[in-house]
Amino acid sequence: MPLHFTMNNTHKMASNPGPATPLAGKVALVTGGSNGIGAATVRALARAGATVVIGYHSGEERAIALRDSLVSDEQNINSSNPHQILQITLDDTATHTAAAQALKERFGRLDILVNSAGYTQRIAHSDLDTLTPELFNSVLLANAGGTYAIIHALMPLLRASDDAVVVSVSSVSAFTGNGSNMAYCAAKAAVDTLTMSLARAFGPVRFLCVSPASVDTDFVAGRSRAEIEQKAARTPLGRVVTPTDVADAVLACTALLRTSTGTRIVIDGGHSL
Repeated sequence: MPLHFTMNNTHKMASNPGPATPLAGKVALVTGGSNGIGAATVRALARAGATVVIGYHSGEERAIALRDSLVSDEQNINSSNPHQILQITLDDTATHTAAAQALKERFGRLDILVNSAGYTQRIAHSDLDTLTPELFNSVLLANAGGTYAIIHALMPLLRASDDAVVVSVSSVSAFTGNGSNMAYCAAKAAVDTLTMSLARAFGPVRFLCVSPASVDTDFVAGRSRAEIEQKAARTPLGRVVTPTDVADAVLACTALLRTSTGTRIVIDGGHSL
């Protein structure tokens, strides 16, 4: 699959962080960044001052529209748009290598990597006929193997930063064993464990997970808003987790939790208690 790295060449990144823009001068890549949690994260990081590369698989038009909207979000209409889009596919390591090269040539480093891309489908845990070994491996590869492969390709750029952080979007499914299917639960558990291992091996780069419960997106086909609301009503906080809630947690990981690494931040309204 070809790599498309759309660049606007005349903008210089802001380099003076302040209270309103704590990520000024930072370069961020968000995989799965064209919709859902990823898009909300792109907006949050851009508002905090980062130059954001929007990673997408097939949603190029969404990625372009999101990139173009960020200038207005930042009230920066009269300057060129610093943000980029980049096609990157979880299970295609050639795009990971090409992405690393493009980022190196453009920026020379990567300060923030948010692994938001993923894949699942709704399968009852008792339905072994549908969750074949082939499908199990496909879900595991997309959500855990793809996350590792992208980190692997980008590690030299992360280590070139003097303040790098990797935030992977995981799930409470990782530690409750209750999710869209058993393979997804296993994959997210792998992501959590990988995060701990990477944090131990590659400090001072920080590695964190954010772990939401059911989020109000279309990520799980066939899951209705009413079902999400019913689940939320049974939690201590009684509110639905939104993409913005998760994005705010990612932002906290990047800008505030400076001594946290190798752990998870749970965003579930008390669902897992």
